[in-house]
Amino acid sequence: MKKNIIKVLIALTKAVVIVFALIGLVLTIGFLAQYFGLTKVSGAIDWRSRYYQNSDALGAGNQKLANWQKSEEWATLKKALAKDSAVIQKAGRDAGISPRLIATVIVGEQLRLFTSEREVFKQIFAPLSILGVQSQFSLGVTGMKYDTAKQVETNLKDSTSPFYLGAGYQSILDYPILTTNIDQARLDRLTDAHNHYYSYLYTALFLKQIEKQWRNAGFDISNQSGILATIFNLGFIKSDPNATPAIGGADIEVGGAKYSFGGLASDFYHSNELLAELPR
Repeated sequence: MKKNIIKVLIALTKAVVIVFALIGLVLTIGFLAQYFGLTKVSGAIDWRSRYYQNSDALGAGNQKLANWQKSEEWATLKKALAKDSAVIQKAGRDAGISPRLIATVIVGEQLRLFTSEREVFKQIFAPLSILGVQSQFSLGVTGMKYDTAKQVETNLKDSTSPFYLGAGYQSILDYPILTTNIDQARLDRLTDAHNHYYSYLYTALFLKQIEKQWRNAGFDISNQSGILATIFNLGFIKSDPNATPAIGGADIEVGGAKYSFGGLASDFYHSNELLAELPR
């Protein structure tokens, strides 16, 4: 009896040793993979990047419906954008930029939100055909970061900045004289659930400032909607003027297909969707 117990204990001990040895092997492989950079993943680069670099200035022409156009998320977003089109157009006029460029960012961010927050989409966004307003890390209907909004304001005032738009834009985001808490006022602007004007205006000015930075460096990307949307998704810090920019950004899966943020934005820009309400 004792011999059997001893044999069982020896077998269990060997099994435990083998298990720990395997765990050690897995951890070692993981460490080596990290050390040699095998686990690094570059930002998403859309396979259509080179195509859009050459065709962003072209019209949409005859197009087959893309997966995103056939999705229930787009059906909801299309109605919501149509309802807000007058406000988007006003922000575009005030910033001196195409309202459709503003909409490209909205499309990317809202479809990302609709697909990632399925229950909220089904219970609120879809039945009411409204845009989602974010109020935490990303803000408003375009998902602008709080620090990005602050930099947009700073760029308007700094005449030495490559993003500076000129004296005519310096006061466009000024706060009322009696404003005592600028930080809260900025947050309120971006997260207003009833009036999205400032969410659109900050987005428009961001895009305008990026255009100016690249133009100052000798590159005109004013007609490259996918590149502009990609930079919006990645932020000011990733805006690096160069001759071969790539469309990319966060991955968004909608209608059974995967898109990059910039690729989806460019798809919308070149489509015939809402052309009357949001012209190029």
